[in-house]
Parts: sequence; C-alpha cells; structure tokens
Amino acid sequence: MRRFLALSRSLHGVLDIAMPGFVALLWLGHFPSWQVLAICLGTALAGYTAIYALNDLVGVKDDKEKVAGGLTPGYAVEASRMRYPLAQNLISMKGAVAWFALWFALAVLGIWLLNPWILVTLFAAALLEVAYVKLLKVTWWRTVVSGLVKSAGPVAAVFAVVPAPSLPGLALLLGWLMLWEVGGQNIPADWNDLDEDRRIGARTIPLVFGLRTAGWLVLALLGLAVAGSLLLARLSPLALGWPFQLAVLVAGVALLLVPALRLALSRDGRAAAKLFDRASLYPLALLGIVTGFVVVG
Repeated sequence: MRRFLALSRSLHGVLDIAMPGFVALLWLGHFPSWQVLAICLGTALAGYTAIYALNDLVGVKDDKEKVAGGLTPGYAVEASRMRYPLAQNLISMKGAVAWFALWFALAVLGIWLLNPWILVTLFAAALLEVAYVKLLKVTWWRTVVSGLVKSAGPVAAVFAVVPAPSLPGLALLLGWLMLWEVGGQNIPADWNDLDEDRRIGARTIPLVFGLRTAGWLVLALLGLAVAGSLLLARLSPLALGWPFQLAVLVAGVALLLVPALRLALSRDGRAAAKLFDRASLYPLALLGIVTGFVVVG
C-alpha cells in the first residue's frame, strides 16, 4: 500500500486538501451539513490522489531517465525513498492504472452527488495535468499550467457550497492560488530537481533563466500572493475585518515570504526544499485561521 500512496504523494495530497477546505469555509461563512462535509472531504481526497497518480503515469518515461541517473533527496513533504515508484518498478503499470481509475471514479461519484457541473473542473484538471507533464522538455510555460491544475480543487470547492459564486471573486481566487502554487510549490520543486532535470533536457524556470532570476521571481510571486491574501476577506459573508487579515498576513510572511527571501539570497537547493515544505503548510494554516473565525462568528 505504501508504494501506491507514494505514487499519489499521499502526504502532499492530504495537505493540499486544506486549501479547498479553507476556500469553502471562506465563501460559505459557516460549516456545511455533516453529509455535505463528508462527501466534500472524500471527493477532495479522491481527486488529489487520482491527479497525482496521473502525473506519474503520464511522465513515467521521463521519470525513468531521472531514476537511472540517481535522485536528489526530496523535501520533507516528498522525501520518501519510493519517489517515482512506477519508474522504479516498485509497482506495475496495470496496478498504477487501476489505482488511478479507482480514485478518479470515486471523485466523479462524489462530484455527481455535490454538483455535476464540477465534473468540468475535474476533467479539465486531468487534461491540464497531462499537458503539464508532456511540456517538461518543451517550455517553461508549463509552470502556468501547474498553477491552473492546483487551482482546480479550491475552485471546485467553491461551486460545491455556493451554486452561483461571483466571477470577479473567482478571478481573484484563481490569481491568488496560481501565485502561491507557482512561487511556493512549482519553482521550488523544479529547483530541488535541478540535476535530474538538467540531465534529461527539461525546460524549467531555474534551468532556463538561472537561479538568480528564479529566486527573485519566487519572492515577487509570493509577495503578490501575500498581498492578494489580504483581499480574500471580501469573498466571505462573515465580517472578518482586520483580525483575520492580520492572521493571514502573519501566516503568509512566516510560511512564504521569509523562506522565499532566504532562497533568493542563498540560491541553495536546501532553501528551495524548505520553502516547498513551508508553502505546503500554508493551506493548513489558513484553514485553521478561517475555522477559528467561523466558530467565533
């Protein structure tokens, strides 16, 4: 079982679920019924498990090239020795496909029970994930695709609890999510995989533009993400006010800006790994903050 969980980056996926939870509570302003909450949690888990598995299924050829040359130790969130289990022949292709199909089917079922229109988001995320993997050796613009994929879960969470959300609000949410994903997750992950990606001819931002530019780009993107987070209170029916904004600001500075600044100044791979880990905890911190305000409210 651990091999299949490694295929789906289980720890990372569980942390990611916190972001749809944060977004749903923010937009709704109160806890949904326990039935809806249970379906949302199960569907989010299934969706993230399936999409992460799809990444390794589509990219198995490139992953085999990386494994053949040796792997750089991963960041804490993905430090398992069983990284790329499919490429390491720890599981079979048939087993991996069956694992993906099971979780994807569960995600489809959960979405059908919540709001069938969200299926568009799920299928779009799957197609974008395939495009993201296929563009590894083509263009660094794949990073933008990564932002769209990671945003799919939280956007789907909005539609699960609010039938007709405002389009400007969704645009704000999407932009903020993409800034966090690209600056805090995607570029640091590519930075961590620098040696492997260089060997196989990948086109990532750290390789195309160099570490100096990549470091300051990360800091700029996360600076915008933290600034944008101060506008999120407008999306909620709750009167959150400055206490919420202050709490969100502190979380952003501690988990995003401080490690991003260290990376920009040091350009060290270990700093990139630490930034990835801190940015992975950011959704959990936000979920804790909004939960507190919803309970008090």
